[in-house]
Amino acid sequence: MAEGAERGGEAERMHGFEVPKIRKLFKIGEVMAYTKISRQTLHNYTMLGLITEEERTESGHRLYGEEVFERLARIQALKVDHSLKEVREILEAEK
Repeated sequence: MAEGAERGGEAERMHGFEVPKIRKLFKIGEVMAYTKISRQTLHNYTMLGLITEEERTESGHRLYGEEVFERLARIQALKVDHSLKEVREILEAEK
């Protein structure tokens, strides 16, 4: 899948037609560029279960959904006063 991949998600009604919602998926480099968070930190967050990849490309690149940006902002805010272990516990409790 190409950079800035788009995937059809659930359908929605639009002018009487059922049209798939288009979801943009972001490669890790794009997430890094928008958030200024390093590749290693993003990998660590993935390994710790703080963020999850939506899927992988055929070549193995991780693709993240749009919600990763909100999640990363939440993680960054929590890190001010909490350890990563505590952040994970807080996020799990919020599910």
